Amino acid sequence: MSTAPAQKTIVITGASDGIGLEAASQLAARGHHVVMVGRTPAKLTAAVKRIRDESPDVPVESFLCDFASLDDVRGLAHELLAAYPRIDVLVNNAGTVFDKRTETADGLEATFAVNHLAGFLLTELLLDRLVESAPARIVTTASIGHFNGTMDFDDLGFEHGYTIMRAYSRSKLANVLHTRHLARRLEGTGVTANCLHPGTVATNIWTGAPWFARPVLAVARRVMMVSAATGGERITHLATSPEVEGRTGGYYEQDRLKEPAGTARDDAVADRLDEVSRTLVGLPTAGS
Repeated sequence: MSTAPAQKTIVITGASDGIGLEAASQLAARGHHVVMVGRTPAKLTAAVKRIRDESPDVPVESFLCDFASLDDVRGLAHELLAAYPRIDVLVNNAGTVFDKRTETADGLEATFAVNHLAGFLLTELLLDRLVESAPARIVTTASIGHFNGTMDFDDLGFEHGYTIMRAYSRSKLANVLHTRHLARRLEGTGVTANCLHPGTVATNIWTGAPWFARPVLAVARRVMMVSAATGGERITHLATSPEVEGRTGGYYEQDRLKEPAGTARDDAVADRLDEVSRTLVGLPTAGS
């Protein structure tokens, strides 16, 4: 294992807006090499310009990827591996919600596909490079919503009983389960895996909420929600802080380690989710 350089190469998905953009800004300001991944060309171009204007002396690059497409994720991984001989930190931050049940071109329920499966696949495809770059970190944006999540493997895609919050909570529970599974699997490699609730953040992710929820969200945005910059700081903390060096398998709120939901601590559920996720994204399973 190599010694991590002072300037880390940090890949951030969902980096063209919200907490991902703010984390990119903060990490670049600390002198790190930031690789920003986003879905919309115009937004990503504007985001990169902002970071370069703020931190002109650090390298900032960008890649386009639609996380609703597994082929796009595979293409992104190929490009990243070709471009970077080391990756010190992977931040799985891309996320979305859908008011009505939606399927991707791969035939997957879209909230679960974007929020869990895309990051799962990207992590798997970059994992050898992360191990080669150790000490390295994997950081995943989860949510306090995972406490309300369920994991029904007989109806993982909510063909029955879909609601926006049930789907979102399941995807975030998957984030925590995946993080803890990675931590066990990567023990001894020098690669850590942690996840976080960034706070209830005033970003655009909830533009897909149903009409009747929007007035409540508007009030919450003014009264209860934290800024995107604050949410970004919580990503930045897990990505680079010496305080979490070597710590793995944790779920964090406000930069503090917190015990996640009971289901999130069930290793058998995590193992099954890993196997099912591998099948859904077309990776070999343990028994194959």
